[in-house]
Amino acid sequence: MHGPALSGWLLVALCGTAGGYCLARMRGCSGAARATAGNEALMGLGMAAMAVPVSSGLALPGWIWPLYAVLFGGAALAGLWSAGRGGSRHLHHLVGSLTMVYMAVAMMPGTAHAGHSAAGVPLVTGALLGYYTVHVLRSGARLVPASAPPPYGAAAPERGPGLVGACRLAMGVAMLAMLLAL
Repeated sequence: MHGPALSGWLLVALCGTAGGYCLARMRGCSGAARATAGNEALMGLGMAAMAVPVSSGLALPGWIWPLYAVLFGGAALAGLWSAGRGGSRHLHHLVGSLTMVYMAVAMMPGTAHAGHSAAGVPLVTGALLGYYTVHVLRSGARLVPASAPPPYGAAAPERGPGLVGACRLAMGVAMLAMLLAL
């Protein structure tokens, strides 16, 4: 990833942690929940690898970007098939996979202009920035509790989807940062 090394490493840590959590979450899930957790793990770990700063010397080699495009293209096809069965989460995974394909193509060697780094198409990048901004705001709003906390000493409510939502929010924020650095 282009940009300051510190922000790149913070994105690696954030996305790697979120992807690792989603991978661990797969063990306790089955069916559609397991597929969702797997898709989110793939996205988080893929974003972590993509965010490694170019200046670190550990950045991914140029030949990996076509493989990324194929891998996330396959995930997009699976998302398209799942989206046909309904559900906004499937549509979000489709958009996320297509965004990863878009960023992988933009980062391929030979897509940069002379003297410049690679960059995406401004209209597409702008549309994706708008999508992820709305997604992050909606995801953050869902994490705010709708009711007051229980009184001291009362039984705690059942554990809700807070950590899962926080992971989705973190990956959305990371995607925004990566699109801005594109």
